[in-house]
Amino acid sequence: MSDLEELRKAIVEFTQERDWDQFHNGKDLALALSIEASELNEAFLWKDANDVKVEKVKEELADIVNYAILIADKYNLDIKQIVLDKLKRNAEKYPVDKAYGSAKKYNEL
Repeated sequence: MSDLEELRKAIVEFTQERDWDQFHNGKDLALALSIEASELNEAFLWKDANDVKVEKVKEELADIVNYAILIADKYNLDIKQIVLDKLKRNAEKYPVDKAYGSAKKYNEL
């Protein structure tokens, strides 16, 4: 069993044990993910990036990953495959010879 599949099963089991599936439609999961991402941003607000509390980052990042995995599960998406597919598309948009060391958007390279 892959690490991602192990995580997915653990997260789904956790939510099923609490009968939370009834609340986990795609819209609400996406909103929850966005809210957790905002909480991650809040950990950095008004601070130097090096001054952030790593424990807070870990907590919020775990919440974000949990919701991302639940969204993927809800729509029967293969996380590994969708990430690899996106990396392939990004590699086409950001070829190394043009994008190396640049923060420019693909249409500005």
